[in-house]
Amino acid sequence: MSCWNKFPAMCSSSRTFLLLFPLFLHSFVALVSAQGSNNTSPWQTLSGDPPFVVARGGFSGLFPDSSGFAYSFAVMVSVPDVILWCDVQLTKDGVGICLPDLSFNNATDAKGILGENRSSVYLVNGVATKGLFTVDFNAEELANVSLTQGIFSRTNKFDGNRFPILTPEDVVNQFKPPGFWLNVQHDAFFTQRNLSMRNFVLSVSRRIIVNYISSPEVGFLRSIASRFNPRTTKLILRVLQPTDIEITTNQTYQSLLRNLTFIKTFASGILVPKTYIVPIKDGYIQSETSLVSDAHKANLEIFASEFYSDLPLSYNYSYDPVTEYLSYIDNGKFSVDGVLTDFPISPSSAIDCFAHLDKNAKSQAKPLVISKFGASGDFPGCTNLAYSKAISDGVDVLDCPVQMSKDGIPFCMSSINLIESTTISQTSFTTLSKKIPEISPNDGIFAFDLTWEEIHGLTPSILSPSSKFTLFRNPKFRNDGEFLTLPDFLDLAKNSSTLSGVLIHIENAAYLAKEQGLGVIDAVIDSLSKAGYDNQTAQKVLIQSPNSPVLIKFKQEKKEYELVYKVDESISDVLNSTVVDIKSFANSVTVSKTSVLPVNLQFLIGPTDVVTKLQSLNLSVYVETFSNEFVSQAWDFFSDATVEINSFVMGSGIDGVITDFPKTSARYKKNRCLTMKEAPNYMSPVQPGSLMQLITADYLPPKERPSPILDDNDVAEPPLPPVSKKAPGPAVDDGSTATPPTSKPNGQPKLGAGTGFLLLNLAILCLSLLPF
Repeated sequence: MSCWNKFPAMCSSSRTFLLLFPLFLHSFVALVSAQGSNNTSPWQTLSGDPPFVVARGGFSGLFPDSSGFAYSFAVMVSVPDVILWCDVQLTKDGVGICLPDLSFNNATDAKGILGENRSSVYLVNGVATKGLFTVDFNAEELANVSLTQGIFSRTNKFDGNRFPILTPEDVVNQFKPPGFWLNVQHDAFFTQRNLSMRNFVLSVSRRIIVNYISSPEVGFLRSIASRFNPRTTKLILRVLQPTDIEITTNQTYQSLLRNLTFIKTFASGILVPKTYIVPIKDGYIQSETSLVSDAHKANLEIFASEFYSDLPLSYNYSYDPVTEYLSYIDNGKFSVDGVLTDFPISPSSAIDCFAHLDKNAKSQAKPLVISKFGASGDFPGCTNLAYSKAISDGVDVLDCPVQMSKDGIPFCMSSINLIESTTISQTSFTTLSKKIPEISPNDGIFAFDLTWEEIHGLTPSILSPSSKFTLFRNPKFRNDGEFLTLPDFLDLAKNSSTLSGVLIHIENAAYLAKEQGLGVIDAVIDSLSKAGYDNQTAQKVLIQSPNSPVLIKFKQEKKEYELVYKVDESISDVLNSTVVDIKSFANSVTVSKTSVLPVNLQFLIGPTDVVTKLQSLNLSVYVETFSNEFVSQAWDFFSDATVEINSFVMGSGIDGVITDFPKTSARYKKNRCLTMKEAPNYMSPVQPGSLMQLITADYLPPKERPSPILDDNDVAEPPLPPVSKKAPGPAVDDGSTATPPTSKPNGQPKLGAGTGFLLLNLAILCLSLLPF
């Protein structure tokens, strides 16, 4: 059945694509059929070939499941042998359609088109379920029903395109996938309603090539096993949860897996939830099971499912989907034969760009990897653990935001307000809480009100900037580690043979000098000198500050330091005269991600000229903050930190990334795809604004006022005041002075609030859906 005849909505959509097409011409990039270097890689799959990427409903992590956009996009941005997955359902008249569920309720607009009053109640897996079911409607009745985003945490902004329901023939004939997979989830349900999924599958396989057919029902697979040649079409047993009952054998799936020899009599492989292979307990991975090796011994392929980049991953993966995929395909012990995913771009890059990288592989990209409070995505920021992890992860430049204690000791901590990175709010030091408008509009307990001994005795607290989305960081180690003085930090850095430099961040210098009598600049200069940084060239020193007088002061010292001006707010542009002004006292500039690629409702709206203007006067541009949590990234980056990093580096040409997960950025620099003559689409930068062009007018977000332009007045500040001579307060022992706690509390840490040239030729996406 042709979609153009049965589902005229597709034809209507095509007219929209034709109108949009001129908008894409400016960003047209030739589609690359990239060839990786996997032929020489020691893959531990059953065949010895790289594992397959199976795109569930296409690129369903972004577009509506089983829609034309989803399927076309998956083919464009995945490995050349990607397999498209279709959850096939049957209509009342026996037509097969690709739909993620038996019911239209969650993935279509059927309620408004067909009428909710036509709902039925059926037993589905033993549970009475109400909805609009495919078996109650003929195919022609579905002509005006459109696919929509069925997962509410994902964007619905593409629903206005009115994606028609597709048949398996539509998917194969229109998108020409390298591989095609039919999943038959509910054969028994259709059989009870006198509809034969067996007959449909046998019929459709004569019209199109079906490479894989899967089902959780043993009886269905056995009924068709003799009709398919495994060299052409492989049958796969889809394994459900361990205690679920397989209806044919009346065994649990856990029990069924103990007899792989039996499964081999009717199937070529198994598809299992990934936790069958790598169990997870309390958010942390456990020892791998032997299932992959057992399956391979039985000559069964094994595919892993339930890979979603926009759901919390195990804490061991640090919210990095590429790391998770690598743990299933490149762990030195085994490799699954394929992965079923909603985000096929991530396993594509994992397989082709990152798998089997030599530990001593050289960096292929230029950007400096600069830590943000050490590896503060994995351990409490600015602790010995966070710094050691950042070094082992391959960071280039280790950072220390310098604060000053009451007794004049410089130390590293993410904020002058101790509430943000310690559990001090759970101690008797809360009596020191106060508001200082020059520093913050909120109350705080400030570093300069405690001695170093008191601060060193505090319990660190891990930062979780995405906690409002219930995305927390490494809770097992949320209160571990110790804070370091600046001299201790410098000693740690100097003893590392892999670091290329240290970044010292200075804020509130004027306030500390005038109001507290603390000279943070003098303390930094003295510490660097005593640590030998004035007399060595192995590691460079970067001094960063949002205050121009601080950098001017360092320039007057005539040290061989790189001076970095930090722009605190998001900007949309910078005046040429301001660039000249910054160049007079700085060598580099740090800006926010949105100053380079601004967003509207988490969609990129186009690049600014900020990087180009700053680099025109040889100012290096560092960008912050690159985090792994998917909510910190624009939709355009597909919930993958590697896609985001690559787009800023290769697309925007930035000189450095500032990140709280340095391992992800350090690994990115070594990926083999950067050495290819033409980068594959899954390692090409996104075209800012491309996704926005696919949103219909009725779904477009309202326009936002652009960020301010950085001008001369923003940069100019009065000179630093001299350090005042502040007399120490009288000693009081009447209980009004807080004393340090005798032991470290172990409560829940204070959690901060916060969020966050496509490879992808979107023009090709549109063209691929047109009827010619």
